[in-house]
Amino acid sequence: MCIAVKKSLLNCHVFKLMQAIIEQYKTAICTAAEHKTPLQICGGGTKHFYGNPVTVQSDTLLDATMYNGIIDYEPTELVITARAGTRLVDLEAVLDQKGQMLAFEPPGFGVAATLGGCIAAGLSGPRRAAAGAVRDFVLGVRLLDGKGGDLRFGGQVMKNVAGYDVSRLMAGSMGTLGVLLEVSLKVLPKPSSEITLLMQMDEAAAIEKMNQWAGKPLPISATCYRNGELFLRLSGAASAVRAAQLKLGGEELSEGEVFWKSVREQTHEFFQSAGFLWRLSMKPTTPPLPLLGEQLMEWNGGLRWLLGNENSDVAIIRKIAKDAGGHATLFRSNEPGISVFHPLDPGMMKIHCALKEKFDPSGILNPGRLYPEI
Repeated sequence: MCIAVKKSLLNCHVFKLMQAIIEQYKTAICTAAEHKTPLQICGGGTKHFYGNPVTVQSDTLLDATMYNGIIDYEPTELVITARAGTRLVDLEAVLDQKGQMLAFEPPGFGVAATLGGCIAAGLSGPRRAAAGAVRDFVLGVRLLDGKGGDLRFGGQVMKNVAGYDVSRLMAGSMGTLGVLLEVSLKVLPKPSSEITLLMQMDEAAAIEKMNQWAGKPLPISATCYRNGELFLRLSGAASAVRAAQLKLGGEELSEGEVFWKSVREQTHEFFQSAGFLWRLSMKPTTPPLPLLGEQLMEWNGGLRWLLGNENSDVAIIRKIAKDAGGHATLFRSNEPGISVFHPLDPGMMKIHCALKEKFDPSGILNPGRLYPEI
């Protein structure tokens, strides 16, 4: 039997297997909807700590990792389509072979992390301020809604995205709107050269410098500030990187790649505290925050991590974040009863509830994982 025929038979077998898994998912969703039983969508489990607990605990789990594998990859078109259960490490390994990457640097927090979990959590890594967020790279999705309906939104090219962009709505939805099946993503070439610079300065000066540099044609792809040390990553053509290094100064960090991975995956010592970890998103130009607790800053000052404890005043933290034009998320804690995500204004909550009603009228998909109301 020739290789082409064997490959065709294998593809046919895989297609039938994946279709059978989708049918299992549909049956589980329809059964849960009929009995009003909450359905917990579970991927690799590496982000289980993130978000609110499901409102009504249930033993009914939908294992999203079964539907996995890369469906289509066109390196010349900078587009990859994969099933939601595909591990991030496997996806990035394939891209790396072609010198490409997921430019938003999604944190996995473990090798079991999946593409679906990446989109559902909506988290981006150090390169976000320079390249964009998760949602900016989502071209299209396929999902099962709360009625078991098989829906497709968007496509595999930017021009296919017209009208209300439902596909990007899935980024950060925490599985409350549907079970992701497939995702098409825009990818980018990896930079030919990268170096990391280290500078000594206080927090106010770091904020000023980062925002000043952000407005100039410099190849800065990531920033991080902690305890008087400012880290800058320069990415791009070797000549541009070296020219920027000469202009900016600072000390070159030999283990730059290791450092940025530790920030992205939160293996850096800052994140090892057993206390509360707050994620504050705000205007990058916001001056140093009057908050107790150690902080680490990313995204030119637009993302600020805060280490707190059980005595931290939740209302004050969220007010300070809101006054700075942003919001505060309790990213990690062992204290029950505190809503993880920043409370929404009534108008925005109304929109969220309407979307939940449309996609999941029985309210069975990860209820309460994002907000108690949905």
